[in-house]
Amino acid sequence: MMTLKLVIFDCDGVLVDSEALANRELQKALAEEGLVMSMEEVVEAFVGRSMKAVVDISGQRLGRALPDDFLDRLQVKTFTKFKSSLKPVAGIAEVLTGLQDMPYQTCVASSGSPDKMDLTLGLTGLKAFFEGRIYHAGQVARGKPYPDLFLYAADQMGVDPAECLVVEDSLPGVQAAVAAGMEVLAYATRGQDRKLATAGGMVIKEMHEVIKYLQEPCV
Repeated sequence: MMTLKLVIFDCDGVLVDSEALANRELQKALAEEGLVMSMEEVVEAFVGRSMKAVVDISGQRLGRALPDDFLDRLQVKTFTKFKSSLKPVAGIAEVLTGLQDMPYQTCVASSGSPDKMDLTLGLTGLKAFFEGRIYHAGQVARGKPYPDLFLYAADQMGVDPAECLVVEDSLPGVQAAVAAGMEVLAYATRGQDRKLATAGGMVIKEMHEVIKYLQEPCV
């Protein structure tokens, strides 16, 4: 088995506690377009996917395309909510600080847009941990659950996929990491333990478990 060299973090729900805030805004915006979904349905359908996928899936369910300015209007409302309420995921700052004293590279590979990550990582004080090492779905042909983004991140970092550990919280993200041939820790906070484990993730409930895993890898 190859030695781990790179830890790849998802952003939403792993670094920043943004998903509940963003999902509520998405739920309201879709309802205004006539697509009424419960929060559970929103999470099931969209969490971990790119906004292009959100638009495509929503259009399929509606039977028509969403307005051209849908994402722009949604972004304004979501960013406003972030500016007033966004916080880092509990314990993540300590994990990132601890990793600086360990022999691992780090980067971000997220379905979120560059503008969104620039805002959320900046607001939470986490951007400095990843300067120049933030990758997004717009840089690859296919977003999660396909492996393209994680493989791209590993290539950019000069690391073999088998030497990567991914920290994810969504089913598409875990599926993408597994498809990329990477180890994956599944941060389960929404009752998805079984789904994430079945997809191939090693479930963790607290962020400090990332450091514990790297100190004593479970193989």
